[in-house]
Amino acid sequence: MKKVFLLLGAIAISATMFAQKATDKASEDEGYKFTITKELPITSVKNQKNAGTCWCYSGLAFIEAELLRMGKGEYDFSEMYIVNKTYHDRAQAAVRTSGDVSFSQGGAFNDVIYGMKHYGLVPESEMRPGVMYGDTLSDHSELSALTDAMVAAMAKAKKKQKSKDGGMMWLKAVDAVHDIYLGKCPERFTYNGVTYTPKSFYESTGLNADDYVSITSYTHHPFYEQFVLEIQDNWRWGLSYNVPLDEMMEIFDYAIENGYPVAWGSDVSEQGFRMGVRKGFCVLPATDGNAAGLGSDQARWSGMSAKDIQDEAANHPTPQRWVTQEERQDAYDNGETTDDHGMLIYGTAKDQMGNEYYMVKNSWGDYGDYHGIFYCSKAFVRYKTMNIVVHKDAIPPAIKAKLGIQDNNANAGKKGKKK
Repeated sequence: MKKVFLLLGAIAISATMFAQKATDKASEDEGYKFTITKELPITSVKNQKNAGTCWCYSGLAFIEAELLRMGKGEYDFSEMYIVNKTYHDRAQAAVRTSGDVSFSQGGAFNDVIYGMKHYGLVPESEMRPGVMYGDTLSDHSELSALTDAMVAAMAKAKKKQKSKDGGMMWLKAVDAVHDIYLGKCPERFTYNGVTYTPKSFYESTGLNADDYVSITSYTHHPFYEQFVLEIQDNWRWGLSYNVPLDEMMEIFDYAIENGYPVAWGSDVSEQGFRMGVRKGFCVLPATDGNAAGLGSDQARWSGMSAKDIQDEAANHPTPQRWVTQEERQDAYDNGETTDDHGMLIYGTAKDQMGNEYYMVKNSWGDYGDYHGIFYCSKAFVRYKTMNIVVHKDAIPPAIKAKLGIQDNNANAGKKGKKK
């Protein structure tokens, strides 16, 4: 009788294992399946097309999402207005530093925040991309061929000519090219029956540029202090608050959970981005045993080669690599993590394996399985985030206190005392 029980037990175990393998196989065959856990409202996906202006598209997508959060309704701001103003400033910086500041199509979230504060905003209808050359989307290749050469030449010039009004001739020439290709920035316009200047339009939204802060996490500067992030497109030398890696991730989660979108600057050169982003996912497979959790199938994953795991990750979820602060720093110092692309994070999700993701709005138009958005694993975000911009109230109170950031009420009280 004992042998019969043992035999029946063995059969039951085999059946369970077979069923589990069948379930695992079925899970693999269905590819990536995402369950949304939190989703914030966003405006429509835009298309930067042939222009290196992701910083502006993602920056304004963030501002538009902020206005939805604030209950201000839906806006569609002109990227080309901010781009025109930014290129003017960057050209001057490049020439004043004899070319040490680069002049290029790229930029940073700080350019959008600085731009709306100092130059205001205009609606998309007043200054659309591509309209100056009969298109509906941007193509800045010819524009850059002209202005890059002009700025480079003037950066080397020892003496610059002035016009009769005292302005720099070269800068007027560069501005004229920008106006020809991008459109001339309006001084006044009518929106919903009201006449605005760009500055008064910005002020009418209720936005406050000083409410937004940049956050990063690197060990070559002290934590809980600000520093200038050493990347080429941070040409305005914008400051970022430096926090430990786990606290940076805490800011992501606290922000989304409390209704705040996140402007996300990231390196996108990793295989996990390139192989999946057009299918709707971005991952960081664990290929060295350093996983967030291998689960019940640990023997299988730990026994596979790095290439085999990468190949599987192209088709369905795998365990994710959970990097340390040191690994993140090494990638930055070795030039493996670079400032590639700006996007908007606006939600959270999980795949069928339990891996956690952020929902990302891109600026490449309506592409892929999710029409211009994709799901990026928290493991990838942890490793490859260059910096983020959030409303200061999107930071957990304990971290905000460590950074010395005061909330709006505290600042208002101080201003009142000074008066």
